[in-house]
Formats: sequence, C-alpha cells, structure tokens
Amino acid sequence: MNARHAAAAIALAATLGGTAWAQGSPDPLKVQPGTYAVDPDHTQVLWAVNHLGFSEYQGRFDKASGSLTLNPHALAQTRLEVSVQIDSVSTPSAKLNGELTSSDWFDAAKYPTMTFKSTKVEPTGPTTAKVTGDLTLHGVTKPVTFDASFIGAGLNPVAKVYDVGFQATGSIKRSDFGVRTYLPVISDEVALTLNGAFAKQ
Repeated sequence: MNARHAAAAIALAATLGGTAWAQGSPDPLKVQPGTYAVDPDHTQVLWAVNHLGFSEYQGRFDKASGSLTLNPHALAQTRLEVSVQIDSVSTPSAKLNGELTSSDWFDAAKYPTMTFKSTKVEPTGPTTAKVTGDLTLHGVTKPVTFDASFIGAGLNPVAKVYDVGFQATGSIKRSDFGVRTYLPVISDEVALTLNGAFAKQ
C-alpha cells in the first residue's frame, strides 16, 4: 500500500468510526480570541537540572491549572496565569519524589503551589513572544521571562472544544527562591518548559 492509499484508508476509517479527525491550525491569526482554561490532561510542566556533572536530569509536575486570556490581534493584552501543585512532582525515583516535597527542597507542606502570573507579553515574531511575569516558588516571588512559541489552535475532535496550544521555555536559579540543597553539585540553574494546552471557555 503506498502512502496515498494509506492516508485514504486512515481517513475512511476515521469517518466510519464517526469522528472527523483534524489537526490544529498553525496560523496564529486564525486563533479565536477569548478566555481559555488549562487542559490538565494535556499540559506538561517540565524541569531539568545538571546532575553531578554527569547528566541532564529531567522531571515534571503532573498537576497544573490556570487561565489564558488571548487576542491574536492584540497579543500585548494577553494574560496568563498558571498554578502548579508541588506535591505532584514526578521523577523515575519514588524516593526522590519524597525528598523533593520535603522541607529540604520545595517544602510542599508549607508552600503547596508554584504560580506564574504574566505582567507583559512582547511579540518577537509571527508565532513567538517573550512572556514576562512573576514566578512564586518556595515563598519567594521573582520576575521571570519565558520564550513562547505558538503551536496550533482549532476544534479538538475528541473533546469537541476549541483548543489552543503553545510551548514556553525559560530558566531560573533555584537559590534565588531559597532552594539550595546540594549546591553546586546539583546545578543552581533549572530549565523550565511549559507545554501548554488550553480549552476555550
């Protein structure tokens, strides 16, 4: 079966299955303005540190919520708020998960959430922007700037709602937020990535 026939077979199977499958459009000017909520099942908050000078070690937070107010024709008016539950930290090690939520690290009992609230959005290209805001972690609030890239938007054929998605990357120094355990053998710099999926309200 050649590629064209395979594509036709997939399309036919989707149609017969009662679902008209479609992908999000990468055209930012077609995005519907409005208020969106974080899709918690498809949003990822990832982090990475240098581990003992041997490897880049990655983990994630599994529970995020928040909102996005978006107008593609007036991007500077965009507002983003994201809240992450610290006790949802996840790595390949159950022991490390427990350590990271303890008072030696994030102290989830005392500081249960990490939040980001945007204060400024500056377009840097047709599908990119710098998003500056206040990041609160471990009881400390500092300004942080993320580089954001638009991924796509459109009707989600499964959830039957209009979705928009983007990726934002940046970095912080954890010592700035009072998290100093094992410095410097575990790097001070922490890379952060938000793979954000938002559903229109």
